[in-house]
Amino acid sequence: MNTEEEAAAAPPARRMRADAVRTRKALLKAAAEVFAEHGADASIAQIAARAGIGKGTVFRHFPTKEDLFAAIISEAIDGLVAVGRRQAEQADADAALLQFMSAGVDLYANNRALAEALRMVSDVRHPEIQAGQEQLIATAESLARRAQRDGSLRAEVNGQDVMLLICGVYYTAAPLLAADPSAWRRYLRLTFDGMCATGTGPLPPALVHNSLLPTVR
Repeated sequence: MNTEEEAAAAPPARRMRADAVRTRKALLKAAAEVFAEHGADASIAQIAARAGIGKGTVFRHFPTKEDLFAAIISEAIDGLVAVGRRQAEQADADAALLQFMSAGVDLYANNRALAEALRMVSDVRHPEIQAGQEQLIATAESLARRAQRDGSLRAEVNGQDVMLLICGVYYTAAPLLAADPSAWRRYLRLTFDGMCATGTGPLPPALVHNSLLPTVR
């Protein structure tokens, strides 16, 4: 039995779930494209038209525009967590951490839809975003611990530090990105070298921060 036959033979509830998953995926793709083109002022009507669905369908999936922004952010976070997990399989712990940080800065620097979503989500305690941030911390923490066990990363660096430094590199390079989208690589290298264990003094105590994502204004 082929895929189409299986879908036709599936119970109605199962078919509806599959349809909902496809609709949500198409909706998020359309929303990301529209936000990237028109910024945060893009309307739900524009997004619905791009996705080929009605406005009511958009609101059934995402009751508010903020929920839609949060879903875009969460999808990007999931992608970055997946990068970190793949990098954890690398033999070179330093290279794994650097590649994870590179992916994070590149995500912010080259994704206008994500930047717009970050700008519009005023409450970083949105449950989806909060859960994603916790996953990012855990992923970054794991990569940092590997590098520390190898003796290459200073012992005080934790997962929160890694995520905030990713944001810091993005902010530092932001004024240059229009002229050179890869300008952040210079500042990431400077930052990463400063994280090395050799020739360093003690750091002040770490503080807990409520958001590990840049807020674009």
